[in-house]
Amino acid sequence: MQKQVTIGLIGDYDQSVPAHQAIPHALKRAAARHRIEVGFEWIPTVEIQSTSRVDLFDGIWCVPASPYRHTEGALLAIRRARENGTPFLGTCGGFQHAVIEYARNVLGWADAEHAETAPDAVRAVISPLACALVETEDRVRLFPGTRIAVAYGVGETSEGYRCRYGLNPEFRSALVAGPLRATADDAAGDVRAVELDHHPFFVATLFQPERAALKDQPAPLVDAFVAACAA
Repeated sequence: MQKQVTIGLIGDYDQSVPAHQAIPHALKRAAARHRIEVGFEWIPTVEIQSTSRVDLFDGIWCVPASPYRHTEGALLAIRRARENGTPFLGTCGGFQHAVIEYARNVLGWADAEHAETAPDAVRAVISPLACALVETEDRVRLFPGTRIAVAYGVGETSEGYRCRYGLNPEFRSALVAGPLRATADDAAGDVRAVELDHHPFFVATLFQPERAALKDQPAPLVDAFVAACAA
């Protein structure tokens, strides 16, 4: 009998979003590679009023296309994954909200905000990118020894984006000093991925690795996430 895993996709599904089109294909490829069954459920953020909505999943993936309809719902799911040791993947908007959740609940920055939804915030830990990355690809450098580098098996990759916001450089030193750490950057040295120490699998990327599946190509980070869920 094949092993079965279930994954909660946190976000507000929109069939016009390329990343949302890609995710089922990426999960199907990962399931075939690991010879397991992978079930998934799209969970609208407005449905997450408590962690009980996501307790039973083997993995949590906070997906692109933010702002979410209910920011606090997304943050609740991320916090549950972080505190409970549930494998977590955050891509694009998921990266942004993983940073906000960490800032608020680990660093104690109750006023940590996203500049897209709180443009006047004093502590906007997510701020506009110096150069927006919308429907483009860019090179990403993967730091040696990290989960993401192990997943890809290389030191550099080219990845697709649809993003206008990223980690605010003003708060970078405090945000990624540990246990949350930067694990990938671009040619300018800007953070493009983070991971959490002492967690089975907690990885978030500003890019959208799932998009590879739309080209019928492997998505190594999705494969690694599914493997962690199965473990």
